[in-house]
Amino acid sequence: MKQLETPSDIHQLVSTFYDKVLQDEQLAPFFQKLDFSAHLPQMEKFWRFALLSEEGYTTNVTEKHLKMPLQKQHFDRWLVLFNETIDALFEGELAQQAKQRAAVIGWTINSKMNGNS
Repeated sequence: MKQLETPSDIHQLVSTFYDKVLQDEQLAPFFQKLDFSAHLPQMEKFWRFALLSEEGYTTNVTEKHLKMPLQKQHFDRWLVLFNETIDALFEGELAQQAKQRAAVIGWTINSKMNGNS
């Protein structure tokens, strides 16, 4: 199994993850109208910032999601798919860090939108 460590790895992670999201009954409806040619590079930039300390990402992740009618079950499903993607592709410290950061991000956004349920 490969270590998660390069921008190319981040590209593979984000592409594979969003392929799963777009096939998922619960999550796909939230992404159907999204311009993925613009969204995927932003998500790659975010994860390069979060995991590789690459500068250049300045968007407020929480703010972007507040307009979506997401509930706790959506965040839970998002995290399951994210963790499955990581586990299928990568191992090591940054892979574990990615899963931890995703859990914190999901919890934080859900808490701001729906309380701590």
